Amino acid sequence: MNFLIDNNEVFSVDTGKNFDPKKHSIILLHGSGQSHVVWSLTTQFLSDQNYNVFTLDFPGHGNSEGDSLKTIEEMAEWLEKVIIKIGINNLTLAGHSQGCLVALEYANKFPEKIKNIIFIAGSYEIPVNESLINLAHSGDMESLNLMMKWGYGNSKQFIGGNPLQKILNSSREVIEVLSVDLKACNNYKNGLNAVKKIKCPTFFIFGESDKMIKLEKGKKFSGLLPGSKVHVIKDCGHMIILEKAFEMREKIVEFLKK
Repeated sequence: MNFLIDNNEVFSVDTGKNFDPKKHSIILLHGSGQSHVVWSLTTQFLSDQNYNVFTLDFPGHGNSEGDSLKTIEEMAEWLEKVIIKIGINNLTLAGHSQGCLVALEYANKFPEKIKNIIFIAGSYEIPVNESLINLAHSGDMESLNLMMKWGYGNSKQFIGGNPLQKILNSSREVIEVLSVDLKACNNYKNGLNAVKKIKCPTFFIFGESDKMIKLEKGKKFSGLLPGSKVHVIKDCGHMIILEKAFEMREKIVEFLKK
């Protein structure tokens, strides 16, 4: 499913089905330097549960046109344009890592349409190591290796190939996509204020061995929202959507159907 936002084509995987306004809608938000590809084990599964599922590529990412957005606030405003364009009035936002910040800021700015939020390997802030930002800013492909070494609970789990290297194929893309995303995450400071405005049900999924969003910090985030549900996946790092997609997606459906 492709459509125009600000004269740029936006790509979204919608499992080949037309939007049904009678169904509940789920929007999946990817993390830094990523695209719809990382949700490949989840999109069809959720669609088969009778939901409208939209897996978006942010501007400049994957198959979407335009420049990468420079702030989390801009990403949230862009997301509202997408939601208006599709015609969604009742939705679940599910974000991974940077996508959690976007979902958080969207809830801060546009709370009316949100039924619930699912935060996967997220926090209300994601400070990024300055050395990693500098590597990405210089277009050094080693930044992709560093991210995945820190991103996986066990680096051997991506022996079939670094998934980021399958999305970002050149130094230019690292500079124009990953570098911009990392800076956006690092610069986002409104998380604690945004949390206070969330009134809808929330579900948190954490990796027990996450080195980017350590479990203690993640639980601090979930603790800010009384009544939130939490699931911790054992033997899993930050890349839950790839490492433990089957367990993750089943827990998402359990949450949505309660």
